[in-house]
Amino acid sequence: MTLMGAAALLILVLTYAGVAIGRIPGLRLDRAGIALLGGAAMIAIGALSMEDAYRAINFDTITLLLGMMIVVAHLKVSGAFRGLGAVAIEHAHAPFMLLVMVTLLTGVLSAFLVNDAICLVMAPIVVHVTRVIKRNPIPYLIATATASNCGSVATITGNPQNMVIGALSGISYPAFSAALAPVALFGLVAVIVIIRIVYRTEFARTVTLTPEVSRGRMHKGQVLKAVVVCIGLAVAFFAGVPVAKAALVGGAILLLTRAIKPERIYREIDGPLLFMFAGLFVVVAGAEKTLLTPDIIASAKDLGLDDVWRLSGFTAVLSNIMSNVPAVLALRPFIPGLENPERAWLVVAMSSTLAGNFTLLGSVANLIVAEQARAAGTQLSFGAFFKVGLPLTLITLAVGTAWLALGF
Repeated sequence: MTLMGAAALLILVLTYAGVAIGRIPGLRLDRAGIALLGGAAMIAIGALSMEDAYRAINFDTITLLLGMMIVVAHLKVSGAFRGLGAVAIEHAHAPFMLLVMVTLLTGVLSAFLVNDAICLVMAPIVVHVTRVIKRNPIPYLIATATASNCGSVATITGNPQNMVIGALSGISYPAFSAALAPVALFGLVAVIVIIRIVYRTEFARTVTLTPEVSRGRMHKGQVLKAVVVCIGLAVAFFAGVPVAKAALVGGAILLLTRAIKPERIYREIDGPLLFMFAGLFVVVAGAEKTLLTPDIIASAKDLGLDDVWRLSGFTAVLSNIMSNVPAVLALRPFIPGLENPERAWLVVAMSSTLAGNFTLLGSVANLIVAEQARAAGTQLSFGAFFKVGLPLTLITLAVGTAWLALGF
């Protein structure tokens, strides 16, 4: 190994370790800063030129994520999410029906919009409603987190790792959904069943509920406009319009308004996530150029990654070690050389997302729900989540892997 190769390997390991941990001890660097520092280090040692670094960043992914963030921000700020949540939850007149409503609403919204943003909206609603009707909030909060992960499996726009895979693989939006929407639907049913079993005392007695959700102030014109844009986006996605182009145009249209100050929308955009993506793209490209010889890339076959079950398990473990987006990028150089790259990408999308349900730390969506609950005075513990997360992850991964093994 050359000196540059050794330096690139060190940068790769330190960057991924930092992203997995979330910080560097003694420094105030978050995941975005760590990824950007890693990318800059790759350029500094000469692993990549500036031109190579620019080309390494997949701007389709960045653009898609930015466009969807703007769309979701308008739905949130206009009051559309709050209104939809109120209508759905107020029709749940029994604890089990409340569980079903929370699961389906979170899962369906997460299928088409970024799941992390849905958790930001749903978690406070769940805490408020369960407090008003004097129910245990924990099973409903776990349903929110796990349903957002399961539902987001269904489409390219469901979560950030799917967006990366959509851009890298070239799989069309309809083909992606046709393959993975059944897995997502099974996952939502599994969430309901497993939580019903694990927290059976919560649902044992028949109780009539009258949940009320504060709708707050709604910008009715903006709600209508956002809904129309979302319908247009769904049509465009399934019609084959490039998803990044459609999302950017949809987001730009929503910025044309007199009712909502643009600053309110900009505050909802997760800039650090965009920075982290850019940095990781550069780090992976630097490592690929200096370290990954054709022989090493071909070794993926020696690892047996052509086998759907082995690839699924490997991705799930990797996602829990380093988080799902970094895991997907780490696998990027190896997937094109496999026997069936399209199926392999679908396996990686399914497994990296469903693996997020394994522990409370498994996905950003889980952490958002836990943090929103804590801010409202409710503690969602690691153990309480794990009682549902363990069986849910094992069952959904097994069914999802079997489905993809049979379907392609």
